[in-house]
This record gives sequence, structure tokens and C-alpha cells, in this order.
Amino acid sequence: QVQLVESGGGLVQAGGSLRVSCAASGRTFSGYTVGWFRQAPGKEREFVAGINWRGGNTAYADSVEGRFTISRDNAKNTVYLQMNSLKPEDTAVYYCAADWKVWSTVVSTRQISYRDWGQGTQVTVSS
Repeated sequence: QVQLVESGGGLVQAGGSLRVSCAASGRTFSGYTVGWFRQAPGKEREFVAGINWRGGNTAYADSVEGRFTISRDNAKNTVYLQMNSLKPEDTAVYYCAADWKVWSTVVSTRQISYRDWGQGTQVTVSS
């Protein structure tokens, strides 16, 4: 099992930027795909971005493509989500999660593919 802790959330104005981080401990974090998901009030949790263990494959939701960038530093056991040009509709609790499988080239957009989850960090974008 891997423990995940998100940080970096906060309040930002529309058009601004924010970087959230996902720090991991436990099983070999560097071998696993990591995904970012978010859940807005009254809505279901949705996929935002994902990155495979090596960083060579990434995936993004259409709603954030071109504005968000996911990256990872395996030496620091940390995955980042850089969010630019933020919109009020990006307001949500952001969660990171680690995949079940190791050394995969696939980045799944499905929540069921991810085993370990963090507690989330709140991102609020004001208009």
C-alpha cells in the first residue's frame, strides 16, 4: 500500500495558476501510474490527468487539455499538477491516486484502476 498526501490547494482568481502536489510513501511509488481526479460539490468525481511510471505517457481530460500539466519526480516520490488559466468550473477537491499495476505504460482514466487514494486538497477559483 502507498500513502498519498496532496498539498498546494487554495483560493485563486480566474485566470490564475496553482500547482498541487502529491507526495507518496510506502510501496515503490516510482513504478506506478498516478492519476489526478477532482470532485466538485454535487458532482461525481472525475478524471483530470494521469502519468505513467516513467513519465512518458500522459492523459488529460478534454476540459483541462492545454491548461493543466502533470509531471513527476520519482526521486522525490512526488507527482505535480500545474494548473494554468484556471476557471471557476475548476473549483473542486483534487485527489491523487496510485494505480494497481506496476511498470504499466497505460494511463487509465477509470477510478477503478486506482487502488490508493489521498485525502484531497481544495482548489477554489473565484470569478
